[in-house]
Amino acid sequence: MLITNKELSGLLKKMNGIIELYKETHEEKERDYKTYEEKLMSRIKTASNNLAPLIRDACESIKTSKRGKPPSLSIEKKTNILLLKHLFDLSNRNMAYMLCFFSALTGIGTSFKTVERIYSNPYVKMALHNLFMLLLKKKGIKKINASGDGTGYSLLISQHYNSNPKKKYSKKRKYRFSFAIIDLDTGMYVAFGTSMKSEKDAFNKAIKLLKETGIEIESMRLDKYYSHSGTLDIFDEKAKIYLIPKKNATIKGSYRWKRMLREILDDTFSYLKEYYKRNNSESGISADKRLCGQIVHQKREDRIETAISCTNLWHNIMRLG
Repeated sequence: MLITNKELSGLLKKMNGIIELYKETHEEKERDYKTYEEKLMSRIKTASNNLAPLIRDACESIKTSKRGKPPSLSIEKKTNILLLKHLFDLSNRNMAYMLCFFSALTGIGTSFKTVERIYSNPYVKMALHNLFMLLLKKKGIKKINASGDGTGYSLLISQHYNSNPKKKYSKKRKYRFSFAIIDLDTGMYVAFGTSMKSEKDAFNKAIKLLKETGIEIESMRLDKYYSHSGTLDIFDEKAKIYLIPKKNATIKGSYRWKRMLREILDDTFSYLKEYYKRNNSESGISADKRLCGQIVHQKREDRIETAISCTNLWHNIMRLG
């Protein structure tokens, strides 16, 4: 039996209270920071061992033009510089200084202007894309239970996405929007997208990349911004989609939409238990910003996109082991 408007209206009136009760009875355990730091250090050690061979494999299939003077740095070295700079949150100048000190060990030395140009190098962008696909392949991800969430990265040191939410759609473009889809089992991102326009545009780009990976979604959890019948049509009919209806929701929509609303009504707590696995997305984004920072220092749009892509790549590199 599908839901009626009267039943939905009654559910929506009680929904906030039910959610609060659920959260009270399902409080998350406080983080053990000692264990967290130990796990993080273990991940960093594993990532440091994996990084060079991963980059080598990602660059192997890229063929460059041989016209003109050969570049002083290979694609492999440029990709390495970019990812390390992003992880250590260094300025272009400080990265160049560091490379000078370590050039005897690494054989890499360059100017700060060269470091900045790497962000828009088309071959490096290809290498980053190949690296993302390679990480998913090595992890053996094919079918997943997933969740998705968006965030904003500040383009100005004086602006913070969470402390200034009313201005995040400013015409001055103080924020870059990012959306990532996470595999609940492995904790890895299976798709992501960025946009200067809106979170929805970043979401659409993430969905486009998801289709490119060929990964099958068995279940998906999204926040209220995507809570409408049209969202269900984006995913395969076999996929289970978990959404929380908005206050003004109606039964108008597809059969899948009505069936989802009926399920919420029949067993609300079990539904919320599945839905709030979406917290994995929020935790992942929080970890990303602690690891790589929440401010993007690049000015050009294509370079901003590359910078955020590096954050998402580091998220996966840290979870490969």
